[in-house]
Amino acid sequence: MINLGKKNLITDVDGILVGNAHNKDVATGCTVITPIEGSLASADVRGGAPGTREVGALNPYNLIDSVDSIVLSGGSTWGLEAASSIASSIGGEGRGYRPSPKSKNVPMVPAAILYDLANGGDKDWSKNPPYSSLGLEAVSNLSDKIELGNFGAGYGSIAGSLKGGLGSASFVSNDGIQVGGLFAVNSYGSVVNNETGQFWAATDETENEFGGMGVPTFAPNDALSGTAARETLPGQNTTIGVIATNVKLDSKAAKRIAIMSHSGMSRAIRPIHSPVDGDVIFVLSTGTLNRELSLNDVNTIGELGARVCSRSIARGVYEAESILGIKSWREVYE
Repeated sequence: MINLGKKNLITDVDGILVGNAHNKDVATGCTVITPIEGSLASADVRGGAPGTREVGALNPYNLIDSVDSIVLSGGSTWGLEAASSIASSIGGEGRGYRPSPKSKNVPMVPAAILYDLANGGDKDWSKNPPYSSLGLEAVSNLSDKIELGNFGAGYGSIAGSLKGGLGSASFVSNDGIQVGGLFAVNSYGSVVNNETGQFWAATDETENEFGGMGVPTFAPNDALSGTAARETLPGQNTTIGVIATNVKLDSKAAKRIAIMSHSGMSRAIRPIHSPVDGDVIFVLSTGTLNRELSLNDVNTIGELGARVCSRSIARGVYEAESILGIKSWREVYE
């Protein structure tokens, strides 16, 4: 039997903490997900315009499979500085991969960024972008409690024609499997039927967590209804996130679960994985559940990962508030 986690957040997975930080004037932010030491990770990139750091290192055929933190950030390429500052902080604590007994530890902090540079915030930062300090602030805010909507990497995001946001959701099973998701939604595609306000993810909704509006019974004739109204260029949109589980995975299983979880994006966003999106999903395994991994476990976690992905996306938009003239779902449809 599958149930909601106690908090319905990614931090229902044992060994996961999350920290958020944002700059209101700039209208941007970042999010750090920090697992217990030794947690394994993988990633899968599907968007046509991704911006990432150290994702290639997580391929199953490469040397490194454990990470110290994962960063999701606004700011496009400038946002990668958040991961650099977090890596410096972690390295200063002596954490990270040690290639040899005499070498300095090398922190592993993969990251993905989204484009929030055209949302109306003050981006005139000259040579001093805010992301390094935002990264350090996010680390200082690590907690098992997460606020959704206009927080962290979702602070300045836009989802189609609506205000985007940061969303999270979880499942736990009676036999101890925990699966949680955390996503920053800045998609080109629409997360709702633009005519009714019903979320495309409604088939996965649990306990009216994003309004209980019901399942859309039709799709608008215009295939791009509700998508980003602004002229889009490569890299201006992205949905990025993390799926976490307490089941001990190997690299191949984690990669497969990342691939399977992307189907949650296709349930929640129309269209998805477009040429102008940079969609990325990371998978984290804390390994706190002591059980032998089976193919059924991989299938179960992959499907639950897809469900928490779609639910997190809808919750992020549902909980967002209007800013800078960008209307929220609540302002438009409630």
